Amino acid sequence: MRKIVLALLSFAFFSAGAQTADEVIQKYAANLGGLDAFSKIKTAKMSGTVAAQGNELTITVQVINGRAVRSDVEVMGNQIVNAYKDGKGWKINPFAGATTPTDATEAELVELKTQSMLTPVLMDYKSRGHQVELQGQEEVEGIKTFKIKLTGKEDGKMTTYYISSSDYSLIKSVSDREMMGQTMAVETWYSDLKEMNGVKFYMTRTQKIDGQEFQSVKFDKIELDVTIDEKVFDK
Repeated sequence: MRKIVLALLSFAFFSAGAQTADEVIQKYAANLGGLDAFSKIKTAKMSGTVAAQGNELTITVQVINGRAVRSDVEVMGNQIVNAYKDGKGWKINPFAGATTPTDATEAELVELKTQSMLTPVLMDYKSRGHQVELQGQEEVEGIKTFKIKLTGKEDGKMTTYYISSSDYSLIKSVSDREMMGQTMAVETWYSDLKEMNGVKFYMTRTQKIDGQEFQSVKFDKIELDVTIDEKVFDK
């Protein structure tokens, strides 16, 4: 009888401590400032650097929240541009043979649409029609995390998020990407969390493949609700 009682007590404790995916996401959202606060942001302008293959490049990103995004990266006097507005996207990349504005592919449009939304995707996954699943807990470099899988509505793409079980900060995410004709699992590590106007942004995002860093984006300045000319998003 004593063993049965102890087993029941243990089960009750475990059930009380268990959390659902939505509960974890709500605490993660609250840590960043909340869904409402992000939804109220109209525009953003971010500037910083991209470190890749031993080079440090200047990057500028302009966003009209939920509608448009444009990123400009300066490489050896040339500009690599990716832009999106209201369902249409285009790019310029002299190093890939696109010296004039070229229409974005369907896969690129999905990615650009996501980038046009300042609200982190997990925070409002329901309104975007995505699905989430809590896959238990996992230790990531000594940090206990909740493991949440998100499946995209439009492309079925799966991304796994690892959220700290202590402070609900995002440690890393893992998703498959097409690179050089191959599908590779890309890890994105998040750091340097800073607050501005009541919301928080991860200023540094480092990407790795097989544990090897291949790119790091570091923003040193983020301006919210600034004036942006919509024409910069037009092809």
